[in-house]
Amino acid sequence: MLRNKAIIAGAADSDIGKLPEMSGLALNAQAAKRALDDAGMTLADVDGLLTAYSLTEPYFMLGTVLAEHLGIAPRYCASLVVGGGTPGAALHHAAMAVATGQAEVVLVTAGENRATGQSRDAAVQALTQVGHPYFETPYGPLVPAFYAMVARRYMHEYGTTREEMAHVAVRARDHAVRHPASPMTDRLDVETVLASKPIAEPLSMLDCCLISDAAGAFVVTTPDRAADLFHPPAWLWGIGESHTHEHITLAPSLTETGALRSGRDAYAMAGITPADVDFAELYDCFTIVPIIEAEELGLAERGAGGELFASGETAIEGRLPVNTHGGLLSYAQAGASGGLHGIVEAVRQLRGAQGERQVENHDIALVHNEGGVLSSHCTMVLGREKR
Repeated sequence: MLRNKAIIAGAADSDIGKLPEMSGLALNAQAAKRALDDAGMTLADVDGLLTAYSLTEPYFMLGTVLAEHLGIAPRYCASLVVGGGTPGAALHHAAMAVATGQAEVVLVTAGENRATGQSRDAAVQALTQVGHPYFETPYGPLVPAFYAMVARRYMHEYGTTREEMAHVAVRARDHAVRHPASPMTDRLDVETVLASKPIAEPLSMLDCCLISDAAGAFVVTTPDRAADLFHPPAWLWGIGESHTHEHITLAPSLTETGALRSGRDAYAMAGITPADVDFAELYDCFTIVPIIEAEELGLAERGAGGELFASGETAIEGRLPVNTHGGLLSYAQAGASGGLHGIVEAVRQLRGAQGERQVENHDIALVHNEGGVLSSHCTMVLGREKR
């Protein structure tokens, strides 16, 4: 049980958008410095470091390379690779490390210069990497095509519509334009989403996440440090993981994912039910994904996730705000950074004082990260106070 055994002491994003003057390491370092400042700590306090992976940096052992770049020598260090699920998995590892005394202050970072640090050809090549090298990639599918398969099957089985998926993108943009750091400043409507460039049927351009230069970071430490922080911490109440497959041809189902199990485990550890959640930050690499996650995490009945978004209930002013920063669809996505921005946003919302994008009820946050093609899942329950 990790409930109340770890806290997030500080969290921050790097600059967001197209930043050709910054390398991936520089973005991670900037986010790390801001997160430590947010916690009232310095690099001298850090004895644990976890990071993700990079498609734009030529480093094999990114964790120790980042430690070199930051000028630290942590006693606990690793780079994790479970796609977009990596930040959640890193929080899990960091919590276990501080709970067992392997480290006292673990810095977690993820991100890269995905928008400006690679050519168009390299970006397209990166979209082939989740495919099986022998049985999928030779036939030419890219990441959007795999998610399009999922979307089409889900529409067939549960009646989810294109219009409902478009509402996911519209809601994300409505929230992003309220965020002072968001590069997206123009609102969307359903008609614009539906009319955007076709990518992989039924997905169009605005059903797909951004490609950004971005990084995020958070600091995990022991609860006994809570009184010394600059801001109230976010308490880790519950966390769960589930890894069902790597390649879509070996997925046990196109319509049921590991979010079912990771969510159940996180809720059980936290001692809550989905009805207790005040707001959620759900991974939204494509518009179909948060619909499925909302259903599997118990925020909507099976088949009703699309209506949840279309109804307006997921608005900041709604019953269950979702992706209050704009998500991957309208805030930022740079490799593993997408889900980490959701963790940063959850920490900020739990504290309050987020101006026009502050949710009214902000005691319990649900965060979900997903990697691969609905392959690796991590669900987190964060609380404003100790439970």
